[in-house]
Amino acid sequence: MENNIFVHESSYLDENVEIGEGTKIWHFCHIQKGAKIGSNCNIGQNVNISNRVIVGNWVKIQNNVSLYDGVELEDYVFCGPSCVFTNDLTPRAKYPKGEDHYKKTLVKEGASIGANATIVCGHTIGRYAMVAAGAVVTKDVPDYTLVAGVPAKEIGLVCEYGYRIIDEEKCNKCKQYNRCVEAKKFFCM
Repeated sequence: MENNIFVHESSYLDENVEIGEGTKIWHFCHIQKGAKIGSNCNIGQNVNISNRVIVGNWVKIQNNVSLYDGVELEDYVFCGPSCVFTNDLTPRAKYPKGEDHYKKTLVKEGASIGANATIVCGHTIGRYAMVAAGAVVTKDVPDYTLVAGVPAKEIGLVCEYGYRIIDEEKCNKCKQYNRCVEAKKFFCM
């Protein structure tokens, strides 16, 4: 352990990776050259973080997640078990395009992605948005929006705690009018 970083002995880190203080990387992970992982992250087992991926602080990545070149996760993002990100809209094994043709994907602060969800490249998941388990995201997801299905469609709003907003006026947690709705912050106290 260096700088309070834990890397399980079964995991492999390429040269030239950056890992922030307090981060834990569990069994059978591969962190590839040029990846940057922030402080206090928890990387579950069998996670692949490819070249030049950027992971913010306090990110939680569950087991069997693949983050491919071109993905950026801001602070406090949650990636559920076995979710996957793509980086090429038209891949061919015979005709690889290379990194210059990869599409970027941005997951903004506090967003959550459910188990087995697929994030098609070239899109942004907004602040504190929530992607349901098994969803396939094929377009941008606005801040504080809940999406589900294949392809993923907007089905509601969530506050920063992850509770559903009822009728865009009430949070399921407190059942009170949320003045933050008007400001599109959705922070339920």
